[in-house]
Amino acid sequence: MNWIIENLENALNTWNSKMAEIFQLLTQSPETFKGGGIWNVIKDIHGAVQAVGLGLLVLFFVIGVVKSCGNIAELKRPEIAVKLFIRFALAKAVVTHGLELMMALFSIVQGLISRIMTASGFSGANNTVLPQSIKDAINNTGFFESIPLWAVTLIGGLFITVLSFIMIMSVYGRFLKLYMYTAIAPVPLASFAGEPSQSMGKAFIKSYAAVCLEGAIIVLACIIFSLFASSPPVVDPNAAAVTQVWSYVGELIFNMLVLVGAVKMADRLVREMLGL
Repeated sequence: MNWIIENLENALNTWNSKMAEIFQLLTQSPETFKGGGIWNVIKDIHGAVQAVGLGLLVLFFVIGVVKSCGNIAELKRPEIAVKLFIRFALAKAVVTHGLELMMALFSIVQGLISRIMTASGFSGANNTVLPQSIKDAINNTGFFESIPLWAVTLIGGLFITVLSFIMIMSVYGRFLKLYMYTAIAPVPLASFAGEPSQSMGKAFIKSYAAVCLEGAIIVLACIIFSLFASSPPVVDPNAAAVTQVWSYVGELIFNMLVLVGAVKMADRLVREMLGL
């Protein structure tokens, strides 16, 4: 019956490795992700898009002046001229130093993630292991009784493996969104130059903050699951081996589905928090 046990253990090992990878990714910066090669390309794209952003900066500023001032005479008033000059200077600073500002925001969220992990006492995920009682129940079954066990463990192992990859894809998707926001940032940030168009820039910053905060929600979900994993599902030791394995695998997959659902809905939850 070793092959039945190995089937479940291999699936759990895949899950544990993906959980450990998630904790590692969530404490990692885009600058060091995958050796930093992707980040270097994104910085080059950001620099190229920055030229477009500076051009749009002037356009948004002119549109803002036209809509804010009814006539040329208003521009001669010192308070109006100073206000427009300050707006243009601040907008140019945001476009020019947008990358540094975005990384500062990301660092704040990373500090939040570190505090959550420190406060919870988790430096990584607790491994989900197959209980010895389930191993004993499987080993005590005969050949014919092992056939339904094989089906249960095969289906359960497949579900666990698929769920682990779905979960890790969501975390990688967060990094992908961070790169996309960083690359295209100068264009929406240029909208701060004009009062009528500044809502575009505000929406961009809120959306970027939401992507950063997804990491905190994912960490919380993983910590809660790790607490569940520390106490394995309770099964009736007097039941048949198939019933014990089915109860264990079913409850385990349910807990995993809850975690994967929380990870997948992290972006939606953060956007609801920020009112997006």
